[in-house]
Amino acid sequence: MKLFEIAHSRAGDKGNTLMLSLIPYKEADYEMLCTKITSEKVKAHLNKIVQGEIIRYELTNISSLLFVCYNALSGGVTTSLALDTHGKSISYALLQMEI
Repeated sequence: MKLFEIAHSRAGDKGNTLMLSLIPYKEADYEMLCTKITSEKVKAHLNKIVQGEIIRYELTNISSLLFVCYNALSGGVTTSLALDTHGKSISYALLQMEI
């Protein structure tokens, strides 16, 4: 199955750093996401987009994961020539991951 079947995502940016949240529709799926969706798997999935390190944070109080992706926005909003300088579409790329 693809991630979009059990979760949604939001994106935020600060300079050349992208933050991607992964939020399960059902709280019961949170533990499974913690087990299956590692920083390494996200890095492999987004390898053509994210050039730097990806760090995962578990937000247990809200049953969500946060991935901080470095060197992900072609320099950042004010310097990038990319169509999606804020990285909003990358959240949809994350949701295409097979689990």
